[in-house]
Amino acid sequence: MTEMRLDKFLKVSRLIKRRPVAKEMADKGRIHINDQQAKASSSVKAGDELTIRFGQKLVTVKVKELKDSTKKEDAAAMYTLVNEERLEQ
Repeated sequence: MTEMRLDKFLKVSRLIKRRPVAKEMADKGRIHINDQQAKASSSVKAGDELTIRFGQKLVTVKVKELKDSTKKEDAAAMYTLVNEERLEQ
């Protein structure tokens, strides 16, 4: 598999637990792929860098591999955590 929809990748990798939540976050502009705002239907490839804003936290991960489905233990192997920072208000 070379490409996958953003919302499906976030669900399969368990960065976000449910696909509708991933879609909603993307629609609100809280997810960027390689510093460009992404939609839920955007394609994710191995090597891409995702930046996700969860409320007061900004998480940056690098996509390592794509899989159609994973077990809970294997989900973290799909990405590498690059940076995690708290946002001040």
